[in-house]
Amino acid sequence: MTKSVPRPVQVALDTARTSQTGDSLRVSAAPKGNIETTIHYVAQDSIQFDVQERVAHLYTKAKIDYGTLSLEAARISIDYKKNLLTAEGAPDSTGKIKGRPIFKDKDQTYQAGRIAYNFKTKKGKIADAVTQQGEGYVHAEVVKKNALNEVFGRNGSYTTCNLEHPHFYINASKMKVIPREKVVTGPFNLVIGDIPTPLGFLFGYFPTPGKKRASGLILPTFGQTTDRGFFLRNGGYYWAASDYVGVRLTGEVYSGAADQFGGWGATADVQYRKRYSYTGSFNATFSQRPESQILRSSAVSLDQPYTRPPSPRTFWVSWNHSPQSRPGGGQFRASVSLGSQAYNVLNSFDTQRYLSSTYQSNIGYSKVIRNSPFNYSIQASQSQNTGTGEMNVTLPDFTLGVARQYPYEWLGLAPRGRFYEQFSLSYDLQGQNRLTNVEKARQLTIDGTSIPLIGGTSQGRRIPVNIANVGDLFRNAESSVRHNFGISLGSYTLLKHISLSPSVSYGLIWYNKKLDYKYDPLARAVRIDTTGFGMVYNYALGASASTNIYGLYVIKGKKVEAIRHKISPSISYSHSPDYLSSDKLYDGDTDFLDLRDGNGRLLGIQSISRFEGFGAGVPGGRTSNLLSFRLQNQLEMKVRAKKDTTGNTPFEKVSLIDGLDFGTTYDFEAPEFKLGLIRGSFRTQIARKLNFQMDGIFDAYQRDSTNRRLNQFLFQQSKWRLARITAANLSITYQFNPEQRKSNQKSNLAPNNTPVLGQPQNATPYEDYVDFSIPWTLNTSFSASYFNQPPVLPRAGEKTTSSLTTVTLSVNGTVKLTDKLRFGYNSGYDFRHKEVSYTSLDFYRDLHCWEISGSWIPFGQRQGYSVTIAAKSSLLQDLKLSRNRSFYNR
Repeated sequence: MTKSVPRPVQVALDTARTSQTGDSLRVSAAPKGNIETTIHYVAQDSIQFDVQERVAHLYTKAKIDYGTLSLEAARISIDYKKNLLTAEGAPDSTGKIKGRPIFKDKDQTYQAGRIAYNFKTKKGKIADAVTQQGEGYVHAEVVKKNALNEVFGRNGSYTTCNLEHPHFYINASKMKVIPREKVVTGPFNLVIGDIPTPLGFLFGYFPTPGKKRASGLILPTFGQTTDRGFFLRNGGYYWAASDYVGVRLTGEVYSGAADQFGGWGATADVQYRKRYSYTGSFNATFSQRPESQILRSSAVSLDQPYTRPPSPRTFWVSWNHSPQSRPGGGQFRASVSLGSQAYNVLNSFDTQRYLSSTYQSNIGYSKVIRNSPFNYSIQASQSQNTGTGEMNVTLPDFTLGVARQYPYEWLGLAPRGRFYEQFSLSYDLQGQNRLTNVEKARQLTIDGTSIPLIGGTSQGRRIPVNIANVGDLFRNAESSVRHNFGISLGSYTLLKHISLSPSVSYGLIWYNKKLDYKYDPLARAVRIDTTGFGMVYNYALGASASTNIYGLYVIKGKKVEAIRHKISPSISYSHSPDYLSSDKLYDGDTDFLDLRDGNGRLLGIQSISRFEGFGAGVPGGRTSNLLSFRLQNQLEMKVRAKKDTTGNTPFEKVSLIDGLDFGTTYDFEAPEFKLGLIRGSFRTQIARKLNFQMDGIFDAYQRDSTNRRLNQFLFQQSKWRLARITAANLSITYQFNPEQRKSNQKSNLAPNNTPVLGQPQNATPYEDYVDFSIPWTLNTSFSASYFNQPPVLPRAGEKTTSSLTTVTLSVNGTVKLTDKLRFGYNSGYDFRHKEVSYTSLDFYRDLHCWEISGSWIPFGQRQGYSVTIAAKSSLLQDLKLSRNRSFYNR
């Protein structure tokens, strides 16, 4: 035995000719050798060669590399006669086996007690083997490996726990492993905590896909609902159509009771992704429920009473498509969310979707034309209110834009810093066709007086969306084309500190129809006729001036250096013409003769808009000369930095008041109430956690006993004051979150059940990710709204109406009791109605390779609970036990 330093020793086997020399390291016994390439080997202790037997022995941290094979162990032997490679561990001074063999064949790794491998047949025998297959681990007493890289195990187990002694495993006497494809076993049973359970089957099949996704069956979950009987849910098939597309088709079925079927559901979920191009997902779900309750119980129950669904058949469609930005390329985007009015109430696990009533959908394509100032976009949009059933569709919505142009460039002038170089023009055109299923009430209101219409109705109606009503929906459509001309005159500096910006605006709207009015004295009502094309124009002139004023108060204290006050006053003026005198915009010849308003005054001749109720609007009013004021305040403090140890940043800024703003308007042409409402806002942040915001609306005019405004200021009365508050909103939020500290400790957790393409939606709140680095969080928010209502004396037996319209307190957060146990909560209280708002409690416990989670809604319409214990690996996502009683089980 020869001692050597750790260095690689190569053996070059010449198999092309027979050696006649006495070179003991060149072995050749056949015209063609069984060893196909060079063997590299190294050992820390020593390497011993037996030339006669043609055997090499490597001792202590031995390593061999042979082509794609790699072997590490405490002891390795190479028998060139038998083409056999063996490896095993060695006991240390305490008798514990060290240096167990680790055998690597391409991307497959085996850890074992003893390994024997034949170079010629490429077969091997491994004792006490452990190998990883995808997210799972295969343990076996004896493993044999053939030339096809298939593995056969005896007395083995399969688990997703990554510990040497796993918490659970599937025990089988025989198994076969096809790498990157599947694990097949004979009869098996489940062992949890070394306790055998009777759970098992005659055979086992566990897919172990590699990097590529694989198609396969999705096993359903089972259970029982209180009104639809036994069920099978989320069962179906997953189809890996290509590297870019995955399709998941699942369904659910309910047994019902006796001869009444419990219903069924189907879901198609498609997710697609192409790198550097786009990503997207499409989901369509259909559900059919019984029209009435089919299972009833006379037992005492805390469940909510059965709620009859508005429709037995409901559906929901969601589609999201996001492109990657490319210079000069068009972009197609889609965000669709629409369906039946009652779907989310009956079927959704998501609390936000259950509580939401409005949904928006948009599909569009946009493109900027290269080497030109033009850009365009085409889109369709839809809005839906599941509470009222209202639906609005804009199709198509076309926009053509021209980028900002500078006239001096048209004349070929070079830039010289002149004032006219700031002049610029832009233009965009927007054409829309809007459809709605809501027919508005046909009525006319003038100065607060309701005017009866011939053929009018006091109430609107909702048109059901179906094929039979397509004609009514299109008759209710409205088309318009809007032209916007952007005119910029630049910005200029006056007196070195004042910024002056003049402005001009002009717009034009084309409608596909307009209205004509005629008063019928016999019927004492107005007839409205719809005629052809109509045009609406608007323009305005104006200017704005602003500046900044700074005030600095130097303290020179130990902690505070100075306080700075920033004041930003601004004033703007705008002029718009008298639109009421325009015959194209208003019908000014309607004489109401003897018809009177609510105060008994004759209406006489009135100007009525020819586009009353049209979506794109119409400018209104007479000549306006409007002057607007705005005053913004910001207060900051300069303090010494506590964490600065270098002296580079000895001071830091602390905001005392983020904003204290006031604004109002004054209309010189208004016949009365020239001064507009005064709006104020106050914002501040304390310790970066307490956010305080208060908004208020103030009125400077007097009011009579009926709360009607008088054209006299409050400071003109005997007990004068500047303004009266009419409405206010208060919002306070505080985050009691401790500072998040980074941990350097490595976690020995099993692989998470990471969401994959086509994975079903689950109601478990902590299914995908739980952040245990933050010990606890507590978020609180308080909001209140005030509205100054007229002082009306209550009737006998009635309570006075409060001016506080809403007063609510919301609380949510999490608490980590241990490193692996976390609780979450969400609740609130409505002080106005004296009731607790939506409340939910949930928990999550990390069990290494398992997890247990649950949620509880103690009261309300979604009252119920759910508890689930499941394996974390996505390969064993069906290995779980669930118990729930919720709104979905009614």
